Amino acid sequence: MKNYLAILGLSVILVGCGSAKPKVDDLAVNNPIETALDLTAVVDDRVPVTINPGRFTAETVTYRLPRVVQGTYSVSDFGKYVEDMTALDYKGNELDVTKVDTNTWTISDATKLDKLTYYVNDTFDIESTGGIGGENPFSPAGTNIEEDNYVLNLHGFIGYFDSLKNNQYALDVTAPATFVRTSALEDRGMKSSPDGKSITSSYFAQRYFEITDNPMMYGKLDVEEFMVGDIKIVLSVFSPNKVHTAASQKETVYKMMQAQKNYLGDINSTARYDIYLYLSDGSDTAPKGMGALEHHTSTVVVLPESSSKEGLAASIIDVVAHEFFHIVTPLSVHSEDVHYFDYNQPTFSKHLWMYEGVTEYFAQHFQVYEGLVEPADFYNTMMTKINTSKNLDDAMSFTIMSENVLEQPYASNYYNVYMKGALIGMCIDILMRKESDGNRSMLSLMKELSAKYGKDKPFEDDKLIAEITEMTYPSIGEFLRTHVEGDVPINYNEFFEMVGLTLGESEVPTNYIFAGGQNIIFDGDQEKGTIFFSPMVSKNSFWSSEGVQPGDVIKKVNGTELTLANAQQVIGGMFGWQEGMEYSLDLERNGEAVVLKGTLGKATAISESLIEDENATEAQKAVRQAWLKG
Repeated sequence: MKNYLAILGLSVILVGCGSAKPKVDDLAVNNPIETALDLTAVVDDRVPVTINPGRFTAETVTYRLPRVVQGTYSVSDFGKYVEDMTALDYKGNELDVTKVDTNTWTISDATKLDKLTYYVNDTFDIESTGGIGGENPFSPAGTNIEEDNYVLNLHGFIGYFDSLKNNQYALDVTAPATFVRTSALEDRGMKSSPDGKSITSSYFAQRYFEITDNPMMYGKLDVEEFMVGDIKIVLSVFSPNKVHTAASQKETVYKMMQAQKNYLGDINSTARYDIYLYLSDGSDTAPKGMGALEHHTSTVVVLPESSSKEGLAASIIDVVAHEFFHIVTPLSVHSEDVHYFDYNQPTFSKHLWMYEGVTEYFAQHFQVYEGLVEPADFYNTMMTKINTSKNLDDAMSFTIMSENVLEQPYASNYYNVYMKGALIGMCIDILMRKESDGNRSMLSLMKELSAKYGKDKPFEDDKLIAEITEMTYPSIGEFLRTHVEGDVPINYNEFFEMVGLTLGESEVPTNYIFAGGQNIIFDGDQEKGTIFFSPMVSKNSFWSSEGVQPGDVIKKVNGTELTLANAQQVIGGMFGWQEGMEYSLDLERNGEAVVLKGTLGKATAISESLIEDENATEAQKAVRQAWLKG
């Protein structure tokens, strides 16, 4: 998962056959649970769902929707979006259903149970109102129900019986015949309705995990399919106002995926990869959480529709690259907590430094390694992560934080997995290259772990660091025990010295919302409900040249009123601004209206940065070369 807004510093019911069903016991796995969604029968923005589990032998059974889903580290409570839960016997009579908690229902007289029916609300619509009874699911893990678009993260619609999580699932999705539909779930064919107005697509999953691991997108989509080596890439884009197309981002995705394949080498075995890109227009019913959520063969991405073509491309590289690298960890290398995930009361692995941190490191490192960015850009990215991580709890054990990520104070430090977690990956990478004379790396270590374990064999959580130490060098074990298990902050200068880098002040590129690093140039007044330029704006070369002054209140951005309520969306769009774009700002300065219009010029800032040491030894340069280029 990658939370993009956090990085900015600021997310007709089909009926079964009744008594003709075979009788099965509770642990049977060969009788698919028949499930159905009907997108042509939406009532009050709710999708009808039917669950036909087969015949039970137990008198009482429990049905749940996920409280937490894999790849997220917060409570989603998908059960709170379920309404009108009904259990029917084989004669169509209702059975007693008891709601135990937000996500759990028990059905009495379960030996008579034919099917469950219920309706599901979507999550996108209520994000701006604070959700239903608590926090919202992270947008890329959420659901959308609109006339022209359905984001079907299936864990938001389909649940599981406690005793049947390993049963196969058969899924029918009925939708208007005019809809484009994309899914990587095994396709069992399509059937048109007699009047030709709807089509039912049939899918198959080996177990409930595959239901949660294979999102879908239906509606008026723009889709591009293309090959990157031996991987079929399916890019599905929904742009509400037709601002962007899949074709306009095809080249960006192709070059990025080609570079990632080259970087990974033989570790990659994915035959197909789906990218579901939902572009949020910032309206009240649009998703607010920008970012992405990984799956084994796909990712769901939510980004601002207001981005320029170039800005959207940059966001795709930053966000989607991260999700694709998750095929290494945790999708291939993971602990028992991940492999045997409990959607209701999950336990969490100690190793978020690896799952999210190393993944984020790869997402940045491959760009310099494959020549997509210059070394100076990569250095600046890592310096930004250092500066940001120091604003969080830099003396917190990463393993303790990971195990307790749902609780405070650890939950509020989760963002550090993308900052210090990536830096941990960087330090191990440099150490590995130094110890091996450039022959081994963080990536080669992950390949070795993948060969030892793989997607079907989890490691024991408490033994991983000892195993890594045995597989590598004593210095790696000491680093992990001191800075990952332990609470000692990392002295990054020691590692930069190994590769002949030093700190210096220089003019570095920035964008239009920062003044170098994570020094954001905006501030807000909660009482007045306003957003204004902070003193940091003076350090941003572009805004300084345009005459912007600290304290200038921002009323409108490109004609859109800026408020505290929509600040993340509007300022998130500014993150994607590119040099050469036209812009306009309506400001208020000392009670007077000020309007700025023009073309965006280059933005820079004087900042402490990493530079290559002129006095570096040949040995240091050799490790640097191995680190940056192999």
